[in-house]
Amino acid sequence: MKQLFRNITLVAVALMLTTTACDDGFAELNTNPNAAIEINPNFQFSWIQLRTSGERYENWRAVLIYSSTMMQHLATTCGYWSGDKYFYNAGYSSSLFDRQYTQAVKDIQDLIATLESGTAGDQTMLGMARIWRTVIFHRLTDIYGDIPYSEAGKGFIEGIDFPVFDTQEFIYKDMLKELEEGIAQISDDPNQPGFGSADFLFSGDKGKWRRFGYSMMLRLGMRMSEVDPAEAQKWVEKAIQGGTLQAGEDAFIEHTNGPEGINRNGIGEVLDLTNGSAGEGCPRLSATFVNWMKDHNDPRLDIIGTLPVNGTEHNGMPNGLDTETLLDNPTGTSADDFSTVNQAIVKVSSPMMFLTVAESELLLAEAAVRGWHSGSAQQHYENGIRAAMKNWERFDASIVVEDAVIDQYLADNPFDEANAMQQIGEQYWAATFLNEYETFSNWRRTGYPELTPVDYPNNVTGGTIPVRLVLPQGELGVNPNMQDALNRQSLGTNFPDHFSVPVWWDK
Repeated sequence: MKQLFRNITLVAVALMLTTTACDDGFAELNTNPNAAIEINPNFQFSWIQLRTSGERYENWRAVLIYSSTMMQHLATTCGYWSGDKYFYNAGYSSSLFDRQYTQAVKDIQDLIATLESGTAGDQTMLGMARIWRTVIFHRLTDIYGDIPYSEAGKGFIEGIDFPVFDTQEFIYKDMLKELEEGIAQISDDPNQPGFGSADFLFSGDKGKWRRFGYSMMLRLGMRMSEVDPAEAQKWVEKAIQGGTLQAGEDAFIEHTNGPEGINRNGIGEVLDLTNGSAGEGCPRLSATFVNWMKDHNDPRLDIIGTLPVNGTEHNGMPNGLDTETLLDNPTGTSADDFSTVNQAIVKVSSPMMFLTVAESELLLAEAAVRGWHSGSAQQHYENGIRAAMKNWERFDASIVVEDAVIDQYLADNPFDEANAMQQIGEQYWAATFLNEYETFSNWRRTGYPELTPVDYPNNVTGGTIPVRLVLPQGELGVNPNMQDALNRQSLGTNFPDHFSVPVWWDK
């Protein structure tokens, strides 16, 4: 842990002058062109991983206020939680774009350019950096659709102040290529050690990085299942042949309690009530989520939730209520009547999950159902549930779901081949609680779980669940290439309407 703080302190000092929190577009990012490439690649990689995990700003807005409530993991009566009512808030919606392009995108491009120049690092470092670059852009394109990709972050390197907005189809095909080539660059040569302890994901373990790369390939391949099944199957089969993450190999960053804004968990900075600078009491567990867990006698409910102040059993809050309409709600009329998120899993020191074994196993189950994998769909399904339940031990050592409890759950909720896609989709929803970007994306692709939308007065979608977040309005005035993306995606300049226009792979 001391080494972790030492690394972060050094990274912070080196990068604070090169990273900006302003949201004023790409031209303003291109200052001090020599600073980033002078940074030790190890420290820079650590910094990039932490910036990808994100800080309070985008985790509060894009993860919690929007994604978690739209996906009915959480609910709230607080008016500024726009996602629960399908309201448009420009700053909340663009928060992931604003932060990632000014931080992670810019620095990963600088790092890759440094490694490609041969002046520092090795091929293994480059392979890992290319995989991580895909992690960054994968989130961005899934949330926003067409985005700056091929020219993004190249102001320092090539003087590109106004990058083009690439199509999501192009981005996906290039990301898959980058994964394949990045994995191949991870060498067993001991003279190419990679990032070692500067890698907060796997401490430089090359085998885990390869399997992580193939698991990312599996996720991206499956994301194309409805828009281009043949291409999707090709990449899914490559990923399976390469070998995906094994038991105990979840891809996550273990955060610590400080320094603020550098290595704290961004979700924890919002929901950890002991964190006096940011903790808040607005959200409750959604009735949709709680009732599903009750129906399945799911032991995770006692892990994810804390009993209501006014109650002896879990009770979820319906989505789409405010403090006035709550008074007419038959299941509770006060916020204290509903279950809250367990504080043990939302600390500022909690891990941030990027891709878990549970997700990979459930995707493998789906691949088997589709006939893209010769393995047992039932076995992968059960592996996924088991891994999802065991995963909570990473958040707190006291959270243990005994094997016998999991065995009973599987017996009570057996795999049903006739309803396999629904079962897998619902379990994926349960397994990705707090990894809300992924929850949002997989729901849009599969349609599971079948959520009932809210129709709060004056919402901007006509009472349908949003299917993307909205690009920053200010970018249109800064980067003229954004207009091409708006035209291509049938997005006009009435930005609230963008919520209702699906991304390329969402069919």
